Amino acid sequence: MGFTIDESATPLGVMVASKNREAGDTGGRVAMALLFGANAANSMDRSQKIRICIVIKPVVGKEGKEWVVRATFQRAVWNSYGQLTRLEGLREPELYQQFFEKLSKSVFLEAQKI
Repeated sequence: MGFTIDESATPLGVMVASKNREAGDTGGRVAMALLFGANAANSMDRSQKIRICIVIKPVVGKEGKEWVVRATFQRAVWNSYGQLTRLEGLREPELYQQFFEKLSKSVFLEAQKI
């Protein structure tokens, strides 16, 4: 999914990864500049960092040792002045579905030695 691992503690089953993205669209900045002046457009959200925290722990299940995986996504948004304007959890189901589908596929391929 394009993330870079920032931290990991394998014995604890924890990993944190992130990726940087643009936060605002160009059309929105142009409209803000026309309506409120250049300073308003420059203070709009400029960049964001998407982070994922993954926690994996073993459990005893019906088929022996199994794993429980928990993932949370967050994002931090900065404006053009470098000020943090938002820090929020991401709750879009599609984001989590995409992550767990890719994880499932990866686990399958690894188990099949593909």
